[in-house]
Amino acid sequence: MQVLVLNSGSSSLKFQLFSMPEKTILCSGLIERIGFNDAKFKFKTDTETIEVIEAIPDHKFGLELLSKQLLNKDTGIIKTANAIDIVGHRVVHGGKHFSNTTEITKAVKEKIKALSSLAPLHNPANLEGIEVAEAIFSNAKQVAVFDTAFHQTIPEHAYKYAIPNRFLEEHHIRLYGFHGTSHKYVSEKAIDFLGTEHSKIITIHLGNGCSMTAIKNGKSIDHSLGFSPVNGLIMGTRSGDIDQSIIFHIAKKFNYSLDEINSLLQKESGMLGLTGFSDLRDIQAEAEKGNKACQLALHMNAYRIKKYIGSYAAIMNGLDAIVFTAGIGENSIEMRERICNELDYLGILLDKNKNDIRPDKLTDVSAKNSKVTVLIIPTNEELEIAKQSVALFKN
Repeated sequence: MQVLVLNSGSSSLKFQLFSMPEKTILCSGLIERIGFNDAKFKFKTDTETIEVIEAIPDHKFGLELLSKQLLNKDTGIIKTANAIDIVGHRVVHGGKHFSNTTEITKAVKEKIKALSSLAPLHNPANLEGIEVAEAIFSNAKQVAVFDTAFHQTIPEHAYKYAIPNRFLEEHHIRLYGFHGTSHKYVSEKAIDFLGTEHSKIITIHLGNGCSMTAIKNGKSIDHSLGFSPVNGLIMGTRSGDIDQSIIFHIAKKFNYSLDEINSLLQKESGMLGLTGFSDLRDIQAEAEKGNKACQLALHMNAYRIKKYIGSYAAIMNGLDAIVFTAGIGENSIEMRERICNELDYLGILLDKNKNDIRPDKLTDVSAKNSKVTVLIIPTNEELEIAKQSVALFKN
């Protein structure tokens, strides 16, 4: 069985084609910096590696580029679109409707669309990917795996907001949590490494979108993102936590509409708003040149993450491990150092020599005398989506 997995981020598209249940990767790749003129398309098989830099204006263009490459008679991996049995899609927001992996129908697509206001950088791109895949791989079963599903174990005292009860009871306004597929995958790897299910772990997913999860005994019990994926940590273009009164002040003082404020917080804030750059690689390069705005933004980013580490260690009454994952978490040596610096009161000590790495497998970068294990675990949301997609039809 061949399963194509599409994982659309806010400015990226990761993909893998698996032979299941063997979990053999037939091809993989990434489209990054979507929306920029220097977007990168990378496609890799056992025998071919193709890299192209060109303008990729949106996710639809990127998906069409991918489909052409998959079917390329010289360097592609499939001869016909009918070779794909299942297309598994990462979908960010499932709201109250979806807590499990789901086969995609017209009704499911309508609900994903209706939830776009809660995840405007993601759900529209996810839906676009579904519709393009339906057109190209028309005989394949289309499956949605929701980011919110892993966080269904968060207890009421953590997911409920201190607003009138009717908003939860009648309108389901609550903390949902995101990046669940990634947090689930790396936490299970960490638990296997620690050798015990009775564990207290903080998983730190750092990419263009960022989130952290407190995971006790394998279950998500709190999470930095909430009703929508805009709060919590400072992200590429999203603000993270702010005083909500700022929204009313901006509306009144500057005559911004609600849509304009939403766009401000989702697309113009975060690292972009602080520096003019949304990609951490650009920000780090500018910081090294002496750009004070970029230097401050890096400090602010690490500071916010450290605050969440402290709070999550408190609610779990201890900490066994922290896990860095996703594009920044796996690849930014500097951010891991900044985050772990001066956390020795929690027993977190990073070995700088071990940390000088961009690993392709689970790597322990703890100092010898660290009481808390510090891990880098490359996430594989695509494999997790493929496994859940196949399991859906087995069941």
